[in-house]
Amino acid sequence: METTRPAQGRGLSAFGAGIGTFFRGFGLWSTSPGLMALGAVPALIVGVLVIGVLVLLGLNIDGIAAWITPFADRWEEVWRTAFRFAVALALLVLAILVAVSTFTAVTLAVGDPFYERIWLAVERRLGSFEAVEVGFWASVRRGIASGLKLVSLSVALGLGVFALGLIPVVGGVLGFTVGALGGGWLVATELLGRPLDARNLPPAVQRSLRRRNRARVLGFGVAVYLVFLIPFAAILATPAAVAGSAVLARRLLESAGPAELARR
Repeated sequence: METTRPAQGRGLSAFGAGIGTFFRGFGLWSTSPGLMALGAVPALIVGVLVIGVLVLLGLNIDGIAAWITPFADRWEEVWRTAFRFAVALALLVLAILVAVSTFTAVTLAVGDPFYERIWLAVERRLGSFEAVEVGFWASVRRGIASGLKLVSLSVALGLGVFALGLIPVVGGVLGFTVGALGGGWLVATELLGRPLDARNLPPAVQRSLRRRNRARVLGFGVAVYLVFLIPFAAILATPAAVAGSAVLARRLLESAGPAELARR
């Protein structure tokens, strides 16, 4: 009888291991600074644009909150102010979630040639593997489709987060927490796509690997998501996240049995 390896994706220890995998990617800055600097260029360009949009939104958030809540004009001032503050906060959480996902999708698509070199360099250090040649245009199509899926899922999640943000007192914290967990999972899924696709693993197998290692993947993704919230930190963190995703992909594959990986 063929046995499968036990799931390795449970508990706080696995969550912490996922966080550690992300920060392990920063080690490549000391060993291959030139390669990592190339990966920072697309992140810099896209990051400046995203931050500019967020700043513009922040400067006009009060007006936007008032514009989408005209029914509150007739309320008493104290209730109108409190409600519109909650709406403005929920809008910011929604905008941040969509901004992080958009930044990730666009940066990975624009900088794909650089990031491919980064995760392949990590793969070579961890041990050789037989990569599947995807081709330039197939890679472009894959990046666009994956990016659109990431952004659309983020918008759907963001609408739910926006609704949570309207809950009195705890809405802002609850919305941010759910946004970090959901957004972190989506970002991790996007980052893992390249190293897993290179092994010709179909989407169903990739989903199975992520579920088997849910806590580890979530720890990795949440760490990336939170660091991406720090202005300009994402510029240095993006190539590190790509490097870390190659390490994480190896950990996911170690948890799988031969039968699962044979489903191609």
